[in-house]
Amino acid sequence: MKRLIVIVSLLFILSGCYNDKYQQVFPNAVSCDTTNVAYSKDIVPILTANCAISGGCHDAAGSAISGHDYTSYAGIKAVATYDFLVTDIIGHPTTGHNSMPKNGSKLPECDIDKMIRWVNEGALNN
Repeated sequence: MKRLIVIVSLLFILSGCYNDKYQQVFPNAVSCDTTNVAYSKDIVPILTANCAISGGCHDAAGSAISGHDYTSYAGIKAVATYDFLVTDIIGHPTTGHNSMPKNGSKLPECDIDKMIRWVNEGALNN
């Protein structure tokens, strides 16, 4: 009987744990806002930190090897237009696309979501 009371009490206590007031409990929690993704504000920092880094695959020097220079809008627009950008950051080895950044950790989901949103909205120079 004592065990049953403990189990019922525990279930009652745990039933109060829910997530509908997450922002109130954790006001400084970071969320991923993909409502207004802009090239200059959102995409350039992702590219600079992960793709167009100095000595990387997609900077001005590395473009001789990779064929793509992501240090300018024109360089990234061509890749985004043909959907290679999204395919590469998600990674599809069966189609010959490896997950990028090469030999690095997968991009955070929020960065991937922003890139996908930007491409789906026409990859604008905004």
